[in-house]
Amino acid sequence: METSFASCSWPVWRVDDFSRCFQQDFLKVLLPLIVVGLSILHLTIQTILRAVKLKRGHAYTSISSDDGAENTPQSYTRLPHEEEHISESDEDEDLVINGGGGRLALTKTTTKGSIVQVDTPPGQTLLVVVEELAIAGLVAVNAIALYTGAYGKDRGSIAAVAGLAVWGYVLFLASLRLFLGNTQWRVPGIWNHTAVIYSFQWLCTVAIFRSVLIHPSSQLTQVLVIVEFSLTSLLFGLAMTTRMGNKTIIMEWEDGIEPGRENLASIFSHVTFSWVDAIVWAGWKEPLDMKRVWNLLPKDKAAAVLANYRHFKKTTKLSLHLLKYFKGMLLVQSTWALFSGVFTFAPTLLLKAILEYVEDPSVAPKNVLWLYVILLPLSDVFRSVVDGQALWIGRKICINVRAILVGEIYAKALRRKASAGKDTTLGADKKESEAPKKGLIAKIKRTLGLGKDSKKTSDQQNENSNKNPDAPKAGGNATDTDEQANLGTIINLMSVDSFKVSEVTSYLHFLVASAPTQLLVSVILLYQVMGRSAIPGFIIMALLLPVNIMFARGFGSTQKTIMAATDKRIHTTNEVLQNIRIIKYFAWEHRYGKIVDEKRSAELAALRRRFMLWAAAVAVWNTVPILITFFSFLVYTLVEGKPLYPSVAFTAMSLFMLLRYPLDQLGDMIAHVQESKVSIDRIEEFLSEEETEKFAQLGRENIDEAGQRVIGFKDATFIWGSKTTVADDGSMAFRLLDLDIEFKIGKLNIITGPTGSGKTSLLMALLGEMTIMKGRVFLPGGRSREDVRPDPETGLAETCAYVAQQAWLVNASIKDNILFSAPLDEQRYKDVIVACALERDLEILDHGDETLVGEKGITLSGGQKQRISLARAVYSNSKHLLFDDCLSAVDSHTAQWIFSNCIMGPLMRHRTCILVSHNIPLCVPFSDYVVMMNNGRITDHGPSQEIIATGKLGEEVAQKSGSGSGSAHISRVPSRVPSSVGDSGDTLFNEADGGDQQPKTPTTPKIPKKQDAMEETKAIGAVKWAVLKLYLVSMGNWWFWVVACLVFGAQQLSGVASSIWIKEWANQYTTEKVSRAQFNINSQSYSAQTLSPAYFASIATYAKSNETMFTTADEAPEVDVVYYLVVLAALGLAGAVAALVRDLWIFFGSLTASWKLHNRLMSAVSGARFKFFDQTPLGQIMNRFSKDLEAVDQEVAPVAIGVMSCALGIIVTVVLIAIITPGFLISGVFITAAYVFLGLFYLHSSRDLKRLESVQRSPLFQQFGETLSGVTTIRAYSDERRFIRDNLAKINAQSRPFIYLWAANRWLAFRTDLLGDLVAFFAGVLIIVSLGTIDAGSAGISLSYAIGFADNILWLVRLYAMNEQNMNSVERIKEYLDIEQEAKAIVEKNRPPSNWPARGSVEFINYTTRYRAELDPVLKNLTFKIEAQEKIGIVGRTGAGKSSLALAIFRALEANEGKILIDDVDIGQIGLRDLREAITIVPQEPTLFQGTIRTNLDPFDAYSDADIFAALRRVHLIGPDEATPDTSTLLLPQPPLIVVEDLESEPSRPPTATNKNVFLDLSSPVTESGSNLSQGQRQLLCLARALLKKPNVLVMDEATASIDYATDSAIQETIRELTSTIITIAHRLQTIADYDKVLVLDKGQIVEYGHPWQLLKKQGGSFRGMCEMSGDYETLVKIAKKAFASKQLVDVDDEGGEEGAANDSTSTPSAVEDETNGAGQTSSPSA
Repeated sequence: METSFASCSWPVWRVDDFSRCFQQDFLKVLLPLIVVGLSILHLTIQTILRAVKLKRGHAYTSISSDDGAENTPQSYTRLPHEEEHISESDEDEDLVINGGGGRLALTKTTTKGSIVQVDTPPGQTLLVVVEELAIAGLVAVNAIALYTGAYGKDRGSIAAVAGLAVWGYVLFLASLRLFLGNTQWRVPGIWNHTAVIYSFQWLCTVAIFRSVLIHPSSQLTQVLVIVEFSLTSLLFGLAMTTRMGNKTIIMEWEDGIEPGRENLASIFSHVTFSWVDAIVWAGWKEPLDMKRVWNLLPKDKAAAVLANYRHFKKTTKLSLHLLKYFKGMLLVQSTWALFSGVFTFAPTLLLKAILEYVEDPSVAPKNVLWLYVILLPLSDVFRSVVDGQALWIGRKICINVRAILVGEIYAKALRRKASAGKDTTLGADKKESEAPKKGLIAKIKRTLGLGKDSKKTSDQQNENSNKNPDAPKAGGNATDTDEQANLGTIINLMSVDSFKVSEVTSYLHFLVASAPTQLLVSVILLYQVMGRSAIPGFIIMALLLPVNIMFARGFGSTQKTIMAATDKRIHTTNEVLQNIRIIKYFAWEHRYGKIVDEKRSAELAALRRRFMLWAAAVAVWNTVPILITFFSFLVYTLVEGKPLYPSVAFTAMSLFMLLRYPLDQLGDMIAHVQESKVSIDRIEEFLSEEETEKFAQLGRENIDEAGQRVIGFKDATFIWGSKTTVADDGSMAFRLLDLDIEFKIGKLNIITGPTGSGKTSLLMALLGEMTIMKGRVFLPGGRSREDVRPDPETGLAETCAYVAQQAWLVNASIKDNILFSAPLDEQRYKDVIVACALERDLEILDHGDETLVGEKGITLSGGQKQRISLARAVYSNSKHLLFDDCLSAVDSHTAQWIFSNCIMGPLMRHRTCILVSHNIPLCVPFSDYVVMMNNGRITDHGPSQEIIATGKLGEEVAQKSGSGSGSAHISRVPSRVPSSVGDSGDTLFNEADGGDQQPKTPTTPKIPKKQDAMEETKAIGAVKWAVLKLYLVSMGNWWFWVVACLVFGAQQLSGVASSIWIKEWANQYTTEKVSRAQFNINSQSYSAQTLSPAYFASIATYAKSNETMFTTADEAPEVDVVYYLVVLAALGLAGAVAALVRDLWIFFGSLTASWKLHNRLMSAVSGARFKFFDQTPLGQIMNRFSKDLEAVDQEVAPVAIGVMSCALGIIVTVVLIAIITPGFLISGVFITAAYVFLGLFYLHSSRDLKRLESVQRSPLFQQFGETLSGVTTIRAYSDERRFIRDNLAKINAQSRPFIYLWAANRWLAFRTDLLGDLVAFFAGVLIIVSLGTIDAGSAGISLSYAIGFADNILWLVRLYAMNEQNMNSVERIKEYLDIEQEAKAIVEKNRPPSNWPARGSVEFINYTTRYRAELDPVLKNLTFKIEAQEKIGIVGRTGAGKSSLALAIFRALEANEGKILIDDVDIGQIGLRDLREAITIVPQEPTLFQGTIRTNLDPFDAYSDADIFAALRRVHLIGPDEATPDTSTLLLPQPPLIVVEDLESEPSRPPTATNKNVFLDLSSPVTESGSNLSQGQRQLLCLARALLKKPNVLVMDEATASIDYATDSAIQETIRELTSTIITIAHRLQTIADYDKVLVLDKGQIVEYGHPWQLLKKQGGSFRGMCEMSGDYETLVKIAKKAFASKQLVDVDDEGGEEGAANDSTSTPSAVEDETNGAGQTSSPSA
């Protein structure tokens, strides 16, 4: 009967085929026409939009404003121009090459050093021709059908016409592609249209084709349909296997890195991840390295991602903003996930259908069974494909999010305000703490750690504010405080937080799409099986969700506490490692170790809470299915009174188990989302911190109202931090008051003044780094360096270069540091090196100027770093140079050389130089302008000669300036540096072989290969057993593991037991026992973790088939339902308890291991030799303490539990299958072999990629840390953009291995799924073959196991790989456990007496030492004696071994031969702690800790306040007339101090504000590495720290280099009064000219040793030569002579010297043995 068109009767599926009506009307007419209609619509809209766009484009072009006239900090950290916006669409419509001749899909970014290769798909045109022919064939087929009426009369002709229309349209599209493809009239995206139509047509044709085969109508129809099907399949195949878009692609080889292959892939290759084959194969052949990892796609590179992101206006919170930005990708991802959720249940339903058929084959013809068996693997492959796509899109989002976050954090770090403020805790709640909530639930929450226990928070607040007096008070006005995140926190934001956020984005689709879909489907199916009895189950599930969310909240809050605890630990560790040298010199390792341990135990306590929550959560998830099953069955049997047949029981149970998946995922995801919400809020808080006002202050040009170029200040006042900040005691931060000066442009300007008077602050204010309170500042620094063109005449640009007081270098070669990415000009480079006296240093270093500086310049001495930093400024083309005390770190004759050849030399012609210096006699006479400062004010300024004439600079300068003219510029740079000039600090690495070679030019490095001592190693191959053993043994001993095995076993067994029990129960309802022995096992392939959806189906069948064998419901046999229910519940609970115990047990072990490993790591690192820290960058060590320890703490245990469960699950499965159907084992063997092969293949490359990814993190973090410490220098050079580019490159380097690692994961997942589906397919075929001989039960079990098996093995491979990757962290930690250690801290049998060294004599006997076994000795056969209480100066040129001598006394270098005696005790025999606690060093680099002045001077509370104030006075940090607070009143809070200057002196002046002396308050804060104090103040503080110990032996390594001369001489006075032995390594010869003896070293040997006066008299002596070079010869002679005479006066009548000295010790500060004797005896051993 003919119905009207398209109104077919329902159902459309009739027994074994679709109804005729459905085939004709829908498959042939309606559906194809709808698709074509949509295609036409899409093309029309697209064409209209393009026309509009072109029209707009031609209308007008806006003129771009002058290079971004806005002067915000953001405009300086914009992406460099070549990295700007890239259009997103794959089809770049706007790119037309050579006048539209041809079109290329270009990737628009090409970077320097890249080669472009055009890649055309094979047979590009040929394939289109083949398509055209096939389509023509299809048109013909439809024409014939229409003509002959082969498809039936009315309906058939409609179908044929529709076919003609569809294929005609496709022919038109294909022709467009063929003829217009490479012209400017091409229509973008047509390929996609044809591909979609082919695929759709193929799906429709398949059904018709099958129908024709099983119900043939006429011969002609059959032939036509078969031809149509074959042609459609050909087209579909072509569409699937040619490159997407069939277009030419430009491959860019950037720096020789192979471009990624993803955009060359076909659709087939995309869905199966076959494009990854190449990289997996490469990793299998040999270990991968970075060169062989492909590049990212152009649109995934950090620059492109950031450019696009920044074009997107931000209106909401960061989290929402990111979601909005990625909405497109997230939508596609969720769509895939939706499909995946639905298809998860397909195998389950198909199995059920197959088994029903097996029960009763008469239902339908056999072809239906074949259909089911074929659909079984196909449906699962489809699920696997959509899953893979969803996860892959997730990973793409993940690297993009990471690039955005890291890029934004980095740009922000470059724009941060330079603050002297407090540290803020990111993510801390700034709300007032609420009163504790009452009630039971609140109590439970508190015990679980979910509630915010306000009592605790307020306690913590108080505790914090006691420990750290500048911690902001809770609930204070947060806006007003001047807070910033400290460096540790920022690095954490980048290393931990941004990773957490990006990680969660890759799984969002679970939360949004796949879990909800699965829930919905399983609920519907359950209701079909159990009817109303399923309702209690649903209720329990509904209750479970809030419980899960509560757990999630708990995870969120524990995560927060863990993060805070980790932050604290990492910060402390970081500080300990940064200052490790001073900690070792003072033998504080064990004490600081304790502090780190406290932080660590707080962290592990937080971790323990998290693990317990975790275990509880797992236990709940395990109990839920049991509860549900229990209640549902209870209702089903007792309430409804229905018999519980096996089919119902097992189907229901399996569905309940399946239901647990999405619920579990939901809970988990909610937890993760909350964690990352915490992280993203921390990031947002950091991103909204205050930014530098530099660019606003400096403006675009330094032109004043009169239109003149000016450098200086107009009536300006500056403050550090924010304008309104007032400390708790009412004082303000350091200010510069009422500045009004103009520096002379193109001339030398000097800034001078006592230590701490604000000289560095003045430069900072000039650079715009301080906050301006009033007035104006002028300096050309407002434009980016890359935008300023140099003046063609002089080659100089209106930019600044800056040399910080503490040299800041990047971790690159010396050459790179000097060039600072300016183009290389050989001659200028050479001149700069000579002028900065670097020539000789470069000869000494192994690799010349290719030597890698190392992190923070670790491989160089202080003076070398300073001079490289100076060379960088001089080499730059900047017209204005700011030098912050760059002469202090070098010795006097080098200072003289640099001043005359560099600062006054030809390289500085036409350049402004503003120099802060203490060396007034050297600099001022030749300068043009002087500014004198004191306590933040300018006391005097003006042309140099005028200021000198006033006599304020001392008479010495006045004499000098008389002789020298105002500007003695040298006309050309000398070609060589005289040998005596150079730095006297030692190069740590290779000074040993210095000095002997012939002079060479520095530009020819000796060894061409530059070896990076800092290169991070990457282990190769599988993780070694030793590593695994290390971890296992750390977890616990043998009984720990015995218990673990028992618990695991019990947990698996409880599962088996409950299935067997249900089988027993269900069997009670059957009258005769039908072959039912097999039921027990079913649920067994499921370890508690993994379930395969298919496993209940085996039983589902009984519902239909076995009804004959059961008695009918009304006469159901009496079964004791209660008994069975109770036992079932008991078994289930036992399983849950076992799971809980299992998790807790492993977690307990894992915490033990974490504690032990951290302890061992900390003691190994803090006990390492000094050279370890010289060779290893801090970032690398910190990586072990942050990332690797985090993996050990949080990842290893859960993954290990997973591996063990899967392995056990597999064993149980195999055993059970073997018992039931031994035949199946055959396929099992093959499948297992295939899996092992796959697994190995995958493990090789994934392991390498993972390792590369963790190694690539180091440079990223390290560059980050480097930038943070040098941000003022980078900004001074206006070079932010280059650093941003660098950072983007490092982000890409880290994303490359990461994204391909995940590609490999998807590759593996698809292939394991495919193998699993093959198993299922063969099992199905096996059933078809043996129909009739096999019963449904066996069939079901065989099939469901086949499927479950695949699942377990996949997880085993995956988790095993993850476990290997985690073990990689353990391996990296183990690497550091085995580093070379220093000698023992205490040698019990050789402990020196408690008052040792009482006298303090030091004697070297034939002492030789070297840095490394393969190097020459740095000290050779030294023999000399320093008597008790003598003061010895050590001088010598670079590489002479001066610092090595100091290191030797502290045994940082161990003796190769000979020994050192201190008070006749051989220091080589005693423990290091005993040695180092007894003597003291003031190192060259002043090292301070974050805390207060008190904690820095006396970290372990050993001294009283009075002692500390006395020490501060001795180093003149507190002036003679400043009153120290009385110790008795220290406990009371002081009234706010407003310091008012002494009024009597000038009654007329109103009281003015001054800066408070911070040293009067011992609780004044000291920020990280003391950055809020000036360099000089830091050195003095270190000196005070040493003096506090009242040492009998004091070694000073250039300890007063950064201090003004006045303070220096005052300190020398202090030092003269000391009664201890003093060994000083000196730069300023004045400091040692009046010492008792001077030791002159050269090449590690003694050249001269005697009283300075005697050495000065020696014609041609080394010491005399140095003095003559220094330019202060007369002064030095005067000092030495006076000192010599004063000694002689006392001892003149007393030749023996000893008694006289003893009697007279009261009258002379230095009672020493008679000088003449001493000098006579040991004048010069080497002479």
